[in-house]
Amino acid sequence: MSEPVLSADGHIDLPVCPPDLFTKNASAELRDRMPHVIEAKDGKFWVNHKGTRLGLYGGMGSAGRRYEPGQIHRADRMASTGLYEDQARGIMRTADPELRILDQERDGVEGEVIYGILGASQRAEDDEIAAMMVRIYNDFAADFCRARPERFAMIGILPQDSPEATAKEVQRCRTLGLRGVELPVTEKMKPLWHPDWEPLWRASEETGLPVHMHTIGGHVDTSFVKGREQYLRWLASHISCFQLSMATHVSSIIFSGALERYPGVRVVIGESGLGWIPYLLERMDYEWEDQFQNLDLRMKPSEYWQRQMYATFQLDEVGLELIDRLGRDNVMWGSDFPHPDGLWPDSHEFLDSMFEPLPNALRRKITYETAAKLYDFPRTDAPSA
Repeated sequence: MSEPVLSADGHIDLPVCPPDLFTKNASAELRDRMPHVIEAKDGKFWVNHKGTRLGLYGGMGSAGRRYEPGQIHRADRMASTGLYEDQARGIMRTADPELRILDQERDGVEGEVIYGILGASQRAEDDEIAAMMVRIYNDFAADFCRARPERFAMIGILPQDSPEATAKEVQRCRTLGLRGVELPVTEKMKPLWHPDWEPLWRASEETGLPVHMHTIGGHVDTSFVKGREQYLRWLASHISCFQLSMATHVSSIIFSGALERYPGVRVVIGESGLGWIPYLLERMDYEWEDQFQNLDLRMKPSEYWQRQMYATFQLDEVGLELIDRLGRDNVMWGSDFPHPDGLWPDSHEFLDSMFEPLPNALRRKITYETAAKLYDFPRTDAPSA
C-alpha cells in the first residue's frame, strides 16, 4: 500500500468556477461589470466587462484552453478519465469538493494545497473590479475548504492596488480560515525589495499565513512569432524556462531584509522547480559576502532561505540530487492538478521513479510531512523504515 501523500500545488481555475460566482456576489454598483460567462458561436466563454475573453468555460488550466486530442500527452491522459468531457457538460469536478476528493483518491493523494484563479483578477482590466474579484473568490475558497478542511488547504489571493489593501486582505483571509495567501506575480508590481511591501510582511507574521507566489513566467513577447512552427518553437522555449523567472523574486525578498525583520514569515514559491535554486543561493551568498554586507542582513542569504522559504515541484531529479544544498525541510511536492502539464492521475508512478534511489524517510518528508506541518493537515504516524 502506498504511503500517504499531500500535494502542495493544486488549482481551482477561473474557467471552472460557477458562471455566476462574481455577478451573484458583487455589490450592486459593480455587478454589471463583473466577469461572467457568455454564449458565442464557438462555445461558452468567460469575459470581462470589456468583452475580453478570459478562457473557455470548462476549458483547461488557468487560461481556459480548449482540449484538443493529440496535442499534449498529459492532457490526453487526463481526458481518458472523462475530466474534460464532464467539463464540457458543465460538471466541474475540480471545483466541487466531493468530486475533487474522488479524483484525488484516484491519484492516491490525501490532501491538497489549492491556489486560485491565477492572474484572473489582473485580467479584469479594472482595479476596482479586480479588488472585488479577490474578495469574492476568497469567500468561495473559504466555503470550499469548510466542506472538508482535513483534505483542503485553500490559498487566498491578494489585491495589488496598494500594499495596505494587500495587508488588509491578509488579515481577512485569516478570519476566513484560509491557510495561506498568494501575491500574484506580474510585470507591473513593485519589486519585492521595495519598502512599500512592509505592510504585507507585517501582516503575514501577525496572522501566521505563509505568503505564496506561483510561477507564471516572465514577460511574454510573441511579436516575432509567425505561423504554427514558429509558435511551437517559441512555446517550447517559454515553457522550458518559465520557472526561472522566480529567481528575481526570491533574491528580492531576501535582500529586502523582510525575513530578517520578520523571522516568523514563511514564503512559498509554487511550481517553481528546484534545480536552479542551489545555484541562486550560492550566487547570492557570494555577492553578499563580496559587496553587500552593509545591508541589514545578519545571516547569509542562503540561511534565510533555509529558515523561512519553501519551493514546490512536480518533476525535478536534479533538484533532488541537490537536496542537501536546498534544505530537506524546504521542499514540497505537488501534482499541479488539474493543469494539463501535471502528473494526475499517475502521481505515484512518477514519485516511485523520482524517489527510487532516495531514502523512504526523505520521500515522506517531501511528499507529506513538510506540507502537513506548514498547512496544519492532520498528521499520521510515520511508517516503519
